[in-house]
Amino acid sequence: MEDKKIGKQISLPLKDAIKISFNGIRMRAGRSSITTAGILLGIAFLVSMLVSSALTTSLSLEPDPDMKVKQLWLVTISLLVSVLGIANAMLMSVTERYKEIGTMKCLGALNKFIIELFILEALFQGLLGSLLGCIVGTISMTAVFVFTKGMKVFLNYPILPVLLYNIGAVLIGVVLAIIGAIYPAIKAAKMEPVEAMRAEV
Repeated sequence: MEDKKIGKQISLPLKDAIKISFNGIRMRAGRSSITTAGILLGIAFLVSMLVSSALTTSLSLEPDPDMKVKQLWLVTISLLVSVLGIANAMLMSVTERYKEIGTMKCLGALNKFIIELFILEALFQGLLGSLLGCIVGTISMTAVFVFTKGMKVFLNYPILPVLLYNIGAVLIGVVLAIIGAIYPAIKAAKMEPVEAMRAEV
């Protein structure tokens, strides 16, 4: 009976995890902005390629098949680099937070809760970076087409395909951010409280 009571005390609600995650992002704004920028750039590149394809179709222009293959490779590589950047930034965040993690574990935080914190941080950064990336990618590619093809771009602007591409890109960005955070989150959760408290950072 007593074990169940302790279990309830240390299993913090999701709203507390969200609050702690937001505080973690705010306190480490520099590192968070690097992670967010990595996602932003990867998603902006992806969206710019997708919007370019949609505009090419709407203007009845002849797409270059070789260019499409090259763009696909470039987008894939840029997204992989984004994931590695997220994982690296999160691992550094774990190193910086040894004592914080140790304190939480000494106070009874479950491994699940520690993982939840890191995943939520990645989710928020992924969401923000993806949204900004979609805006940057859509505006920049639209501006390129307006500059080269003139204002007729807006007469047949593919609003629905562009919107669907942006929604898909946001989902991709969030998923990639979470994937990049999984290993650092597990590493943080497996940390022994005594070792974490003793660590010199």
